[in-house]
Amino acid sequence: MAEKQYTPIKAAKLQKGIALHRIEKVYSETVSLDDPAAVVMTDLKKISAVTIRPEISIEIASQRMKQRGVRMLLVTDDNEDIVGIITSTDLQGPKPMKLIQQRGGVYKDIQVRDIMTDHDQLEVLCMDDVEKAVVGQIVATLQQSGRQHALVADRPPGSQVQSLRGIFSAAQIARQLDTDVSAPKIAQTFADIERLITKS
Repeated sequence: MAEKQYTPIKAAKLQKGIALHRIEKVYSETVSLDDPAAVVMTDLKKISAVTIRPEISIEIASQRMKQRGVRMLLVTDDNEDIVGIITSTDLQGPKPMKLIQQRGGVYKDIQVRDIMTDHDQLEVLCMDDVEKAVVGQIVATLQQSGRQHALVADRPPGSQVQSLRGIFSAAQIARQLDTDVSAPKIAQTFADIERLITKS
C-alpha cells in the first residue's frame, strides 16, 4: 500500500501590527430569574480569567478592563494565587483621589495593591450550591452583599485545596435578563433587574 502524500499549506509573511484574537464570551441570549444560576456564571474552565499583578499601575488596570470588556480583574501573585480583586468602581470611585490627597502624587502612581479588595475580605460561593441555585438567588445574593461581583469556588475531586471556578457579574446578569444597564453602578443595575421582576 502506497504511503499517502499530504500537500503543505502555503504560508505568508506575518503582517506588522496583527492583533491577538480574544476569546469571545458565550452566554445564553436571554434568561429568566428561574433559570439555572450556572447559565449566567463566567465559567473559568471555559473562559480565561483576566488577571493583574498588585504592583501594576491602576492606569494599566483600567486599560486592561477596557481591552477585555470586563469590570473586574483578579489580582494574582508570582505563584498565580489570588490575593484580591480590583473593580471598575475602585478605579472610578473615591479611593484614588483619597490616596492622592493623603500621599500626593498623581493617578498613574497608584498601584493596584493600594486600592484593591484583599483576599481576606472576600467571600466565595460554593460551586455545589451554585449548581442547585437559580438566577434569582444569585441576584438576591449580590443585592445582600452590595457588590457587583461574586466569586465561586470549587474543590476538585481528590484535592483539599479550593480553586476559583467562576464569577458572577451583576451587569452581565442584567444584560442576560434583557434589561437596559446604562451605568456600571450596582444601584442602577439592580434597579433595572427589579423593574424586570415587577413586569413579570
